[in-house]
Amino acid sequence: MPSNKVISADNQQERLKTIWWIIGFTDGEGCFSVSIIKNATTKLGWQVFPEFVISQEKKSLKNLEQIKMFFRCGNIYINRNTRKNDNHREPLYRYCVRSILDLKEKVIPFFTEHQLRTAKQEDFKKFARIIKLMDDRYHLNKAGITKIARIIETMNSRKAARFLESSETTRQIR
Repeated sequence: MPSNKVISADNQQERLKTIWWIIGFTDGEGCFSVSIIKNATTKLGWQVFPEFVISQEKKSLKNLEQIKMFFRCGNIYINRNTRKNDNHREPLYRYCVRSILDLKEKVIPFFTEHQLRTAKQEDFKKFARIIKLMDDRYHLNKAGITKIARIIETMNSRKAARFLESSETTRQIR
C-alpha cells in the first residue's frame, strides 16, 4: 500500500494540473467584467455589477461544471440569445460568479496567486481594484462610481462607459 506521502504528492500534482488548466481556460474563454447599470432602487440610480465569466457551448458544459466545483461558488446559466452574426450553432453556457464576497474571497485570491498569461491579467488587476473600491464603498457615491466607470473604460473592449455618457450622470456629477 502506498504511503500517505505518495498519495499526498499525487493529489498535489493533480491540483497543480487543475490550477493551470483553469488559468489556461480563463485566458482563452474567460472574462472579468464590470458594468454599471440603471437601477431605480439604488440611491444613485445606478448599480455596479461585477462578474467573472467563462463561456462554453453545450458540448463543453462539463468543463464549466468542473470549474464551478473547483471554486465552490457561482452559477451556470444558459444564453439562448445568440446573435445572428455569431458563429455559435448552439446555446452558450456561462459560468458566472457575481457575489462580491465570492469574488473577494475565492476568485481574486486564486488569480492573484496564479497569474493569467495573457492581456487578461491587466483586466484582472483592474477588476480586483474595482472590487476593492466597492469593498471600501466607493460605488455608493457619485465621485466613487465615476472613478469606477473610468477604470471600466480601460478594460476588455475599451469602449466608453455608458454611465459616463448618460445625460442623467452628467447632471448628477456637476
